[in-house]
Amino acid sequence: MTAPATTDSEHDEVPTALDEGDRPPARRYGVLALAAMLVVGLLLGYAGGLLTPGLTRPGDTSVEAGFARDMTTHHSQAVEMSLTAYRSATLPDVRQMAVDIATGQQGEIGAMQTWLREWELSPTGSQPPMSWMSDGAAVKDGLMPGMATPQEMAALRDARGIEVDRQFLTLMINHHLGGIHMIDAVLGETDNAEVLRVARTMKATQQSELNNLRQLQAQAKG
Repeated sequence: MTAPATTDSEHDEVPTALDEGDRPPARRYGVLALAAMLVVGLLLGYAGGLLTPGLTRPGDTSVEAGFARDMTTHHSQAVEMSLTAYRSATLPDVRQMAVDIATGQQGEIGAMQTWLREWELSPTGSQPPMSWMSDGAAVKDGLMPGMATPQEMAALRDARGIEVDRQFLTLMINHHLGGIHMIDAVLGETDNAEVLRVARTMKATQQSELNNLRQLQAQAKG
C-alpha cells in the first residue's frame, strides 16, 4: 500500500495554520482551546487504542492495517476541514459541529496509530490505498471515497460568510458517506475485536453526525 498523505509525525501535531495576530482576543483563545482539545483527544485515542497482546497480529497487507492507514488519512482531512469551519463559519451550530468532528476524529486517529505500533507495523504500507477492500472501491486522483479535492479544500479556505458554512456542510456530508463505506468494508472483513469495537463506534457517530449535518445544511440554505 502506498504511503498515506500524512505521516506519523504529522498525526502527533495539531494543524497550526491559524493567524493568531489577526483575530480578536476571544477568538484567539477559542482557537487555543480547540488546539488543546485536539491534543487531549489524540492522547486519549492513543490510550484507548492500546491492545491486549494476542497470539497473532495483523500483517502488513491485512485488512486491519489497510483500514487503519487509510482511515487515518481520511480522518486527517476531516480534521483540517473542521478547523477551517471552526475559524470561519458563521452559524454557531456549524462551529460546534466542527469542534465535535475535529476532536472525535483526532482521538480515533490516535487509536488507529496505536494499533499499528502494537502490531509492529509502519504507519505506511506497500499496497495502494483501498486495496484492502474486497469491493475494489475506486481511488480517483489519489483520493479515497468522499474526500475533497485540493481545489475544494482551497475554495473552503478562501470562502467567506455563510459560504463557509455551506461548503463545509456539503464537503463533510460527502466525507462521512465515504467514511461509512470504508467502515462497512472493515466490519464485513475483520474478526479483530478491538477493530470491530472502534469501527462500530465510528459508524454510529458518523451516522448521527450525518443527520445533524443535513439539518444544518437546510438551515444554511435558508
